[in-house]
This record gives sequence, structure tokens and C-alpha cells, in this order.
Amino acid sequence: MGFNCGIVGLPNVGKSTLFNALTATAAAQAENFPFCTIEPNVGRVSVPETRLGLLAEIAGSAKIVPAQLEFVDIAGLVKGASKGEGLGNQFLANIRETHAIIHVLRCFEDSDITHVDGSVDPVRDADTVETELLLSDLESIERQIKSIERKTKSGDKDAQAQHDMMVRVLAVLSEGHPARLTERSADEEGVFKGLQLLTSKPILYVCNVTEDEAATGNEFTKQVEAMAKEKNSGSVIISARIESEIAQLDSAEDKAEFLDTIGLEEPGLNKIIRAGYELLGLQTFFTIGPKEARAWTIKKNSKAPQAAGCIHTDFEKGFIRAEVIGFEDYIAAKGEQGAKETGKMRQEGKEYLVNDGDVILFRFNV
Repeated sequence: MGFNCGIVGLPNVGKSTLFNALTATAAAQAENFPFCTIEPNVGRVSVPETRLGLLAEIAGSAKIVPAQLEFVDIAGLVKGASKGEGLGNQFLANIRETHAIIHVLRCFEDSDITHVDGSVDPVRDADTVETELLLSDLESIERQIKSIERKTKSGDKDAQAQHDMMVRVLAVLSEGHPARLTERSADEEGVFKGLQLLTSKPILYVCNVTEDEAATGNEFTKQVEAMAKEKNSGSVIISARIESEIAQLDSAEDKAEFLDTIGLEEPGLNKIIRAGYELLGLQTFFTIGPKEARAWTIKKNSKAPQAAGCIHTDFEKGFIRAEVIGFEDYIAAKGEQGAKETGKMRQEGKEYLVNDGDVILFRFNV
């Protein structure tokens, strides 16, 4: 299963510049005017994973294949988007297709770059965008309630469960809160997701700052951090311009040297990718062999057959068992053979919950 994050925000906050850096391409135009991005650009990026290289070195793998996360560059929203202002309806539909939202906020002053509201205020900007998402959800949920009321009168239990959830969500939205704050049990999660609401998606706030504030942040980023904590969300600080410069450097050595000169330990993009992983509740397991060392992405609390299904549906259908070595055990035993000899390779069945970093060999029958 693929996972993706939609990059959203007002026009001219650095969304497309960030997307270009993420994908190390110039696929998205980055120009100083609204609606530069009309169709959503999609890019897949490798998830930074130092463990994979260590495993590949021990196993002598000929090829390394990292896990990937998809990012979607969505055109800038404006006030009134929920009513079709700008290119609102199209933009909102693009957001609906993503699993999580990366909300880019302008946290820098620059008289050469126009701000659609005339001044820099990232908390206000966040409220502008999220209000449009909330208004769109209100309209959607009211429409869904009307549509399903007839089925509930006929005694349809599934329809009643959906209706009950819709009413609870409507109450939350009507108070000005995002749908994701609706109280629900684990059993109700499927019904909730089926409503396909924009404000049900987790959000990461990305503070775009100038080059000289990338390491320290500023007063704007402090405001965003406080807001994010109130909303039980995360925030990271990056300079989209710095990330663009890093993306153009060819070697890892050049990138490391550049980062060192500006006082950064790693690219801001690494922080975004890791935060996106956490936002989506994802983790990694590995398959390691002489041909290739590969990282795979799964949801946390996934069982072994589900993990096998990431590789091929036949693996899940014909699952027999999983031969599992923890990452630390694999390193300490210097590979699969050593893990077998020291009793660190385990035989696990269908109920096994995969741990982050597990090295797994699946046995299956087709």
C-alpha cells in the first residue's frame, strides 16, 4: 500500500519550492504568483534509513532499495475556497485523496515576495486554510446526513451506525473543531474514515524560514509551535531555499559540508519525511539477501500476514510463517547465519505483530 502526504498552504508560502527539493526535481513551477501550481504534482521520495545500509553491508547485498513516501504538491488555497473561490473545489478534492497534510506556513519577511493577505502571520494563515477545510466538511457531512436518513428509517443497522457517527462529527465541526477530534472507538474507525473528511487527516506544520534562521527559528516559528501543541499536532522548521540548494548538490560529502557550514546536522527534508512517517503511524521492516536489501513500509500494529502482503498478495494469502530477526540481533550476530546459531531467529505465526526494524523471511504456499 502506498502512503502519501499532501503539501498545502496559501499561495507564495514555499510549497512548490519545498516539493521540488523533496523530489530533487524541477517538476513543480515555483513562481511568485498565486495558482502557479494548477494540477497536483506527485513525487516519491526515499525515506532516510541508516539501518538499511548497515544490514546490506553485513549481508553483502548487491542492491539497496529504500522505502518511499509520496508527496503531492497541491495548489495554494485562498479564503473562500470551500465556496469555489480561486480554484477551491479542485484543490479540496486533491487534498481529499491524501492520507495526511503537510501544512507549509510562511515564517519569514520578504518585501519581494507577495503575501496574499498583505502581511506575515502564520497562525492566521493556518486558520484561514483550516477554516476552509472545516467549512467544506460541514457542507459534506450535512449532505451525507440527509442522504442516509431514509435508510436509517428502514432499520438498516449499518446505515444507523453511519448516521450516529455523522451526527457526532457534525457536532464537533459545528463548534469549530476538526473532525479528527471526534471521540470514537477502534471499532468505529472504519465508519469514520468512510466519511472522507478533510479535517479528519493528521497535520504537520512546516515553518518555512530564511536561510539564516533555519537552525534557530524565530518568533513566528515559536507561535506555530505553540499552536501545534494546542492542536496535538507537530511542527518542524525548514528553509525551502536551503533545501533547494542541497538538492542540487551531487555527492553526500558535498551535502554534509554544506550543512556543516550553515550549522545544520541534517537536511530539513529528513525531518519532514520522518515526521510524515510518524504522522501516518508507519514503521519499517526489512527483507535482506544477497540480491537486495529492501525496506518496506507498513502501519504500526500490523500482523505478519499483512506485512507479507506488502511484498505480494500471494504471500499474504498463502502465509505459513515468518522467520524474524530483530535489527539489533541481526547486527550483533553479524547476519542471518549468526542469528540462527545464537537462537535469535524466531518462528512467528499469523498473530505476530511486526516490530519496527524486524528483518523477516516469509514462508508461504501458493
